[in-house]
Amino acid sequence: MSAVTATSPTTPRTAQGPRRRTGKYTGGNPLVYALALVVVALTLGPVLYGVLGGFRTNAQLAESPAGMPDPWVFFNYAGVLSNPNFWTYAFNSTVIALLTTTLVVVFGIMAAYPLARYKFKGREQIFMVFVLGLLFPATVAIIPLFILITDLNMGNTWWGVALPQAAFALPVTVVILRPFLQALPDELEEAALLDGASRIGFFWRILLPLSGPGMVTVGVLAFVGSWNAYLLPLLLLQSDMKTLPLGVADFSSEYSSDTAGVFAFTTLAMIPALVFFLAMQKRIVNGLQGAVKG
Repeated sequence: MSAVTATSPTTPRTAQGPRRRTGKYTGGNPLVYALALVVVALTLGPVLYGVLGGFRTNAQLAESPAGMPDPWVFFNYAGVLSNPNFWTYAFNSTVIALLTTTLVVVFGIMAAYPLARYKFKGREQIFMVFVLGLLFPATVAIIPLFILITDLNMGNTWWGVALPQAAFALPVTVVILRPFLQALPDELEEAALLDGASRIGFFWRILLPLSGPGMVTVGVLAFVGSWNAYLLPLLLLQSDMKTLPLGVADFSSEYSSDTAGVFAFTTLAMIPALVFFLAMQKRIVNGLQGAVKG
């Protein structure tokens, strides 16, 4: 009787577990965090100084320029809010910013749609024209713009400022929206066309609702840029048509000795754009991510 030797299968080598970390710091380079803190301090430091300066008196600022308000005073901000010129400047800035934003979003999406969804000869060359437009800020053409707006009798008007601002904001708008629209699947457009929708119908009923994050992104950028614009309104607007940045300059010149009041006026002038930008921050990031992925 022959003995049968049973061979046991070789046991597989067990996978090694994750290596234990040696206890070294893996949270990032401390130098990077240090530099980031320095940049944040340099960026937010003047803003916080101006905000807190509005709650101090001129005597406190002269005695201790870097001190905290002690006691806190509110008459600087109350004086600015009771100033009718402030509200006139704020109204002009709001109207011009809304006009600029509307023009940028409407004409930007209309220009980006054919460049993203249509295939025709010279499409990339036309897109490069918008890309090259990023290299030419409004300050380069400020003198021709002033002459043109004056010849059209649009000086000292809201439209005279909103139209050039929208024109110079269109390149970045198209550059952001085009890849965002290209990322939409072609199958979606084909299904809409099979259901009887025209390309214009697809644009209005499907593409516009889906491209909401991208339009919000370019709209916020256009609004903030228009709100902070200084040079073009300086050349085109006068007296009661001035915007808040011009109002800040006039107020600081007229009340140069009232440093605390200037701080209060400046703070209140930048709050609307700052709050609007912070409220739309997540939407801006989502819109830019969609443009990058496209």
